[in-house]
This record gives sequence, C-alpha cells and structure tokens, in this order.
Amino acid sequence: MRLLGNLIWFVFGGFVMGLGWWFAALLCAITIVGIPIAIAAFRIGTFSFWPFGRHIVDKPAGAGPAALGLLGNVIWAVFFGWWLALGHLVSALLCAITIIGIPFALQHLKLAGLSLTPFGKVIVVV
Repeated sequence: MRLLGNLIWFVFGGFVMGLGWWFAALLCAITIVGIPIAIAAFRIGTFSFWPFGRHIVDKPAGAGPAALGLLGNVIWAVFFGWWLALGHLVSALLCAITIIGIPFALQHLKLAGLSLTPFGKVIVVV
C-alpha cells in the first residue's frame, strides 16, 4: 500500500512540491551560511517526493543547540517556509475535495507544518 500511495502521491502533486523544496535548497546553498539549511531542505524535499511509510518526529532533547535551531527556523520561515507552507495548504485543499484524496491532504498538512519549522525534526522510516 505504501508503494501505491507513494506512486499516486508522486504523480498528483508530490513531484511539484518536492521540486519546490529542492529549488529552495539550491537557493540556500548559494551561500556558505545557508548550506546547513540547504541540507535540511534537500532531506525534506526527498521526503516530500515519497512521504508514505515515513513519519516526522522531534529530535531528542539535547541533540543540538536549541538556539541555533530556533534561529534556523526563523530564517527559514521568513524566506522560504511560508511559500512552501502555502503550496502545501493549497494542495491539501485540492486533494480534500474527494474522499480518495483525504489521505493525500493529510500528508500535505503534515508537510505544511514542517515547512514552517523544519529544524529540530527528524524523518524516520516506519
């Protein structure tokens, strides 16, 4: 079922949103300061291509400096996060029109939340 869900997702929206994440990552990678942000964006972009069978969880406490994660989230949300969150919200609304699209809408909502605060999160395979 994961494979089928991922294939349908990829064709009907996942490809476009994943490219959006990768484009934002390429823009971040232009500067040396943006490279850590670009790495996170590439990782989440790959997750956006194939989200079924994976979950987003918080990093364990003490896994890194909290102040740097907060600073990264603020910079990300101001420059890139709100655009990606808006794209995921619009995609979620379009998917939620049909009953079959509701699981895809829920994935888009999960990714919209991640779009605003990607630092301090880990993607795990279930």
